[in-house]
Formats: sequence, C-alpha cells, structure tokens
Amino acid sequence: MDYKETLLMPKTEFPMRGNLPNKEPLRREKWEEMNLYEKSVERTKGRRTFILHDGPPYANGDIHIGHALNKILKDFITRYKSMSGYHAPYIPGWDTHGLPIETALTKNKKVKRKELSVAEFRQLCAEYALTQVDSQRSQFKELGVRGDWDNPYITLTKDYEAAQIKVFGEMAKKGYIYKGLKPVYWSPSSESALAEAEIEYYDKRSASIYVAFEVEDGKEVLDSGDKIVIWTTTPWTIPANLGISVHPDINYVLVKVNNDKFVVAEALLESLITELEWENLQVVKSFKGKELERVTAKHPFYSRESLVMLGEHVTTDAGTGCVHTAPGHGEDDFYVSKAYGIEAFCPVDHKGVFTSEAPGFEGMFYDDANKVITEKLDEVGALLKLSFITHSYPHDWRTKKPTIFRATAQWFASIKDFREDILDEIKQVNWYPAWGETRLYNMVRDREDWCISRQRAWGVPIPVFYGEDGTAIITDETIEHVSKLFAEHGSNIWFEREAKDLLPEGFTSEHSPNGEFTKETDIMDVWFDSGSSHAGVLLNREDHTRPADVYLEGSDQYRGWFNSSLSTAVAVTGKAPYKNVISHGFVLDGNGRKMSKSLGNVIMPSKVLKQLGADILRLWVASVDYQADVRISDDILKQTSEAYRKIRNTFRFMLANLADYNPETDRVPEAEMEEVDRYMLHRLQQLVKEVRESYEKFEFSPIFHRIHNFVADDLSSFYLDFAKDILYIEAADNHRRRSIQTGYYEILTTLVQLLTPIIPHTADEVWEYIPGVKEESPQLTDIPEPREIEGFHGLENKWNHFMAIRDDVLKALEEARNEKVIGKSLEAKITVVPRDEETKTVINSINDVHQLLIVSEAVVKEQSEEAAEYRYVDVLVEKHPAEKCERCWVASDTVGQNEKHSTLCSRCADVVEKHYFA
Repeated sequence: MDYKETLLMPKTEFPMRGNLPNKEPLRREKWEEMNLYEKSVERTKGRRTFILHDGPPYANGDIHIGHALNKILKDFITRYKSMSGYHAPYIPGWDTHGLPIETALTKNKKVKRKELSVAEFRQLCAEYALTQVDSQRSQFKELGVRGDWDNPYITLTKDYEAAQIKVFGEMAKKGYIYKGLKPVYWSPSSESALAEAEIEYYDKRSASIYVAFEVEDGKEVLDSGDKIVIWTTTPWTIPANLGISVHPDINYVLVKVNNDKFVVAEALLESLITELEWENLQVVKSFKGKELERVTAKHPFYSRESLVMLGEHVTTDAGTGCVHTAPGHGEDDFYVSKAYGIEAFCPVDHKGVFTSEAPGFEGMFYDDANKVITEKLDEVGALLKLSFITHSYPHDWRTKKPTIFRATAQWFASIKDFREDILDEIKQVNWYPAWGETRLYNMVRDREDWCISRQRAWGVPIPVFYGEDGTAIITDETIEHVSKLFAEHGSNIWFEREAKDLLPEGFTSEHSPNGEFTKETDIMDVWFDSGSSHAGVLLNREDHTRPADVYLEGSDQYRGWFNSSLSTAVAVTGKAPYKNVISHGFVLDGNGRKMSKSLGNVIMPSKVLKQLGADILRLWVASVDYQADVRISDDILKQTSEAYRKIRNTFRFMLANLADYNPETDRVPEAEMEEVDRYMLHRLQQLVKEVRESYEKFEFSPIFHRIHNFVADDLSSFYLDFAKDILYIEAADNHRRRSIQTGYYEILTTLVQLLTPIIPHTADEVWEYIPGVKEESPQLTDIPEPREIEGFHGLENKWNHFMAIRDDVLKALEEARNEKVIGKSLEAKITVVPRDEETKTVINSINDVHQLLIVSEAVVKEQSEEAAEYRYVDVLVEKHPAEKCERCWVASDTVGQNEKHSTLCSRCADVVEKHYFA
C-alpha cells in the first residue's frame, strides 16, 4: 500500500500568500458592514475609559508617510487598550482653518478673492476644507485605522467654534487676553502676524554692515563728532533706527583711528581691529556703558536723533557691543525703547513694503532696499564695512519665505501671567521620551506672550467689539451671545452681520453713548483653534473626559499643539489637558536624509499600500524606535515583508495541523499535557507578559522583535519542527498528538490576539480559520493575561537547561553535516556524554530525547573517547546504520520486524495496523 495515505499531513485553505493589496480593502468593507468599531466600543462600555485625543492633521493634500506613522501608532494604542480592560473610543479630528486653504483656492482653484465678500470667500474655504477631510479620511481608513470616522471633530464646525469662543472668553475674563502694539513675527508672504510655533529656521545670505553714528550730545563723556559703531545684518531696518543700546556694566573704549574716534566694547576691540582693518589705533579713554546713557547721535541720513539707552540684552558675543535699536522691528528694541518713552516706529507695511515714513525708500520691498540703504550709508560716509554672511534666519513655516519683526497692534495671550502654573503642570505629566518634559519646560519658561491674532479671512474671528471711543468690549454677556450665535449659525455670521446685530439685544456700553459699535476683523491663530480641542472635544463628546490619557504627535508639536493645548487648558482650568504626552520622530529615507521631491526619495503611503499592503506598513511602524527619527526604504520594507511572511507561514502551519482538532472535545487538560508542551505554554506566558508590558509603555518595537523571535526560535526552529514526527505519524487521537495540538491552539489564538493591534487585517483573516473560536473577530476579544501553567511549577530551569544542551547538539550536527558524515539530521545517531550532574539529571529525565533533537537515535553515556567537547555535553555524531522507515523516515533497528509491513519501523507498523487495517 501507499503509506503516504496513512500520514496525517497538514491541511488548510488559509493561503500562503497574503495578497494584501487586494484582500485588505475587502476586509475593511466587511468591518464596516458588521459595524466593527461600534461593536468594539459597545463591548467595552462600563469599563475604565481610556482616551487618546487625536491631534488634528491639517486638511490639505494627500497624507504623507509621517501622517501614516502617526495614525498607525495611535491605532496600536487604542486597539490594545480596547483589548486589555479599557473602554477606548477614538475620535479622529481635522484642523481646517488657515492660510494654506486660502492659498489653495486663490492659486490652485483660481478663485478671484477680490471679487468676493469675506463671507463668500470663507464659504468656499469651508467647502474646500471639507473635501480635503473626505479625501484624507479615506486614506487614513486604508491604513486600517479604526475610529468613529463618521463623527470626527472638525475645527470649522459650529459646536467646535462655539466651544473655542468660550475658551477665549474665559481667558479674557481672567485678564490673560490683551491688545497691544509690539513687534511680532510678520510674514510679508502671508501678510499676517505669526506665532513662534509657525516659525522655522533656514539659512539665509544677508548683508553684514558696520555703521558709524556721529555723536551730537556726548553728555561730557564723548565729544561731538565722535562716532558710535553698530553692526547689523538687516540694513533695511536702519530707516527705523531711533536709538543705540549699550550694556550698563560692559567696558567701552573710545579709540582714535587716523582722524576719527570710535566707541566700541573693549572686549570686542581686538576682533574689530581685524574686521575693520584699523591701523595706528590709539585708545583715548575707557568707561562703563552706564556713563553713555542718554548720549545722542545723529541718524546717518535722516534729520533725527538716535538716543543711547541702557539694555541688559546687549552682549559681547559678536558685533561691537553697541546695538542698533529700531523699536518697531525687534522685541528687545521695543522694550528698551519703551522704558525711555520711545514708541515703536514701523515704516514697513503688511506686504513688507516701505511706506512714506521712510523717505527715499517708499514703495520698495524691504529685502530689495538692503542694497539701496547700504549705498546711501556709504554715500554719507557712515558705512565702515560691508560683507555678506550666511546665517540661520526665521522663515514662515507655510510659505518657507523669510519673516521680519514688525510692530503692529495685535491680540496677545499673556503667557507670563500664568507661566508658573504651566510649568508646574508640565511636571505632573508623563513624557515619552523623557526629554520632552525639558524641551517644553524650557520653551514655556522663556515665553512672554502669545500673538493670537492673524490678518486673514479664513479662521475663527476674535469675538471683540469696539465702542465709539475705541475701547475693546469683551464681557461674559457678549462672549456667551457670540458663542450661541456660532453654535447656531457658524462663525461666518460674524462677517455677514453688522456689529450691532451680533450683540445681545438691548446691549449698551458706556464706551458707546450713541449705541454705535464696530467689530474686530482679525481671526485667531490656528494654534488657538486646535489648542482648544480639550474644550471642543474632551468636554463635548460622549465617553470623553478631560484630561485625556494620551496626546501623541510628532516632535515638532512641542512648540505647536502640545504647547497651545497646554496654554489654553491651564489658563481656563489650571490643569494640563493630558496625562501622557508621546512624541515621535520624523520619517527619513534609507540613508537618513529628509524626504523631498527634488531628491526623489519620497515614499508615499498609497504606493506602499498598492505594492505591499497596509499590514506591511503597520508592521514597519511596529519595528522601528519611533521616538527617534526613523528610516524607510524599499529595502527596509522588503525586510519587513520577509518578517511578515515568517509570521504568516507559521500561522498557516499551525492552522494546518489543527485541521482535525476540536477544542471542545480534543483539548488535553493542562496538567496532563506533555512536559515539553507545558514548557512551550510557559514560554508563551512569558511572551504575553513582556508584550503587554511593552504595550503599556507605548513601546512597539520590542513587541515586534519578541514575537518575531518567538516565532522563529521557539516555534519554527524547535516546537513546530520536532512535532512533525508526532503530528504526522501518530494516530489522530494519540495523547501526545492531542497535547501538541492543545499547545498549538493556545499559542495560535494568543499570538493572533497579541498582533491584532498591529496587523489587524491578517489577524482577522487567521481568526476565520481557527477552529472553535466564538467571537466574530479577535478585535472583539481581550488579550489573555499571563498565568501560571498547571503542573509546570519548578520545571522551567530543567527545560531551559535542556534547550542549552540542544544548542550543543545542533552545533555537533552542523559540524557532522559539513564533514559529510550525515545529510539530514534524521540520518544521525548521536551519543551524548553529560559534562556535569545537572546536565545528566536533565537529559535522563526527558522522554524521547531523540525526537526533540530530530535524530533517529540518542544514546546517553558516561563517557566516549570519540565525542567532541561542547559546553554542557560531549557529542558523537554517526550515521545511523539501520534502515530508514518508509513512513516516518527515522532510521530504526525495528524496520523489517513486522512481516506485513516490512518497510516500516515497529511504531509505524503498529499505527498502520491498528488504524488502517483494524
């Protein structure tokens, strides 16, 4: 007969190939049809709530690989929490206001802005933003991210805007909101003020000039005609110069060079001699900076004075120690001038163009004026030197173009008024990685004010009215009324109605005796929008509470959303809006370079999904140390795919060997299982413990590596390998066979549950093939808790030692194979000599050692002169002299003993006779 027919070979319809790009969309359709998210949330109601609050991505353009990293990480956390004792609803969000949407309409969509009213233009912005939300929503869902996609939070919705107005009103009520004239970052390219969070630094080539200001009134310290030397890299600010700042405690010197006398800091004199090529120099006198207070000099080309003022901000790190001071174009300049009663002067308009207040330069763009102003300084004899430097310079993070400091009337949130409260709250939060605490702490510690107004159309209006005398009106009554109007009509009503129609009925004010009011036309900084989400979402959504358990975003959000959320929350509630803050790095290419179209190294998530599938991308996310910058490339994804295939094929092997297993009837009680099977279940419990601990610490790469190692080493190289000789060969209901199947069943279901948060498409697919599972999806189960394996107490050391002995034997077999003594390991007979008593005890206490080592015979002896020495055992490997059994391929002296089955060993002959000829 054909003995192959008597083997219990693996059988499964679970496909070897994942074919993920084609099958995953069908899987997601199924999830939607079965309302899987709703079922998962319903299943966990009544448990402790865990809220990961989504930082809203900007609704413009396709998602990039950084978006994918972010959303997948969040999905790992919420999926795990819902499978580990928590109720973890997830509400995705979108940030939908701001300049890029205005730009997209005017440039890409060719909308003629000037032909529309503000309200009409804003309506087009809203419609465009919502199309972007729909597009990105589809792309996020393709990543397998699970959440309440039909009910996201969007910063342009009525309820959200109404909540934001209340946050603003509460901050105003506490005195944290004010309007003031001071220099702020100004973007001529955006024609708007910017907050620090909207500034990026890039290298810029700038003119570097040394200019001499001729003294007019030296206050008996200097003579008329002496010259104070300043240095600047912004020649265009010279028309706005109103003073020169010196440090009160720095030593200054008056030096004579040829016929001129110059004032500079003594500490910088040596470098200036070289820089300005001064020769035959003579130090005339020295004095402290405070002696120069209120000395006046002439402006180089305007008929006005420049006042010498004392400023603590002056240093001797570079320059001359005498600082050109234009209070309309610098924060330090503004404050030092204010102390001397000098108001900010800003002769540059919102487009960065000089006004009539800068005679000779009117109509010039500030950057173009650098050359003309420098030529003017040279013409009047004030220019000592011109050169060029490349230095780090602030740029608009949206347009990537340089910004300037420009004094304008803006609305500010006074961070300094509640800064200590913010710093205290930072200490109460858990930061992942830990350096995040220091980073945000230092940012807040040095922050004075937050400019929250923007001179744009598309955003939430600042809900302030003005009386006839120009006084700003913000009261509980007006805030509450505007909030209700926004909740009913949306913020567009602010631009559709007159001020009087936006005020509560019958509203009066001492600032408007004639009942006339106007309204603010500026909008709020978009960071105020998203930073109010703790009020707009955490307080307004069912199942949500403030503070959230986790905020998770890219490391750039320490200056962005983490910061603005913390500021608004502490201002309003005194508490941080989050318990844990997690940041991830940026995604770089395989060589560690930033991705850019010009380099051609951009990897789009959509391309990965089409070529490999979402679960491969998700497994890549799980494999990297995301808290630092991470790398991705085709080669890296290929390695991830190979790891995926290893895991998938292991699942397939176990499924195939459970084809005839019914967990209801065939399960072997734990205490009656074979020791090796209990050992593998014990190893599984260790894995469960480690994986759960990593999930709890938001560390995913250890999960990937531990599971991969368990699959490759514990299972593929050991448990699945030796078990074939039992699973295929023994009778179906053989105790040892059922014991292994019982082990396989628990290992398989547990591994699928452990991996469900990471590769949910594949986990669901495997689940469909596991016999006897009752739940529709592993997503509707809880990950098992680690437990003690019954009947295994005290046996761990024994089996760990056996695995060390096995390592020695595997080395010996490999050497014998290299020396052509044997081919496959089943050709071998091994003689094992224990080198110590523990090894002797262990190896003699284990049955069927030859089977576990996958050799035909294993003999334990006290000594063998021919055996090679290893760590725990000496091993002699010989080719087994007996015939090979036709059915099990084991070489055995019993082959031929059964006349009826002469090509079989006694074990196989017995199985065949009892089960196929009975």
